[in-house]
Amino acid sequence: MGQGVGVVGVLVQDQDEALAFYVDKVGFVLHTDLRNGAFRWLTVQHPAQPDLQLGLVAPGPPLHDPETAAALRALAAKGAMPGLVMHVEDCVATAERLAAAGVELTEPPTARFGNIDAGFRDPSGNGWKIIQRGR
Repeated sequence: MGQGVGVVGVLVQDQDEALAFYVDKVGFVLHTDLRNGAFRWLTVQHPAQPDLQLGLVAPGPPLHDPETAAALRALAAKGAMPGLVMHVEDCVATAERLAAAGVELTEPPTARFGNIDAGFRDPSGNGWKIIQRGR
């Protein structure tokens, strides 16, 4: 068994909406969907990166008290959570595919720092960069 980071949590407002967005629009695949009472452990992963999962975490019990959950939901909706980065082979083609799937780009593909990058947000407000690294 390997060592390292296996799951990175992302705060989402609605787990079903987030699952549909990441699978149907971004192209991730479902990894785990388990329930224990009101708690739901939901992860997706990029098909080319099977050792890393994205945990779609809804703020609330048992992880957070109601006040903390409300604050986290409000911060996520404002895009206050740290940005996420996905490396791609072709930023322009990926941005076009995402836009065709209904993803609203916040930044069009732009060349800078020797790379090409674009931006989008998920339905919960989490910001993403898609980056084509320079060669």
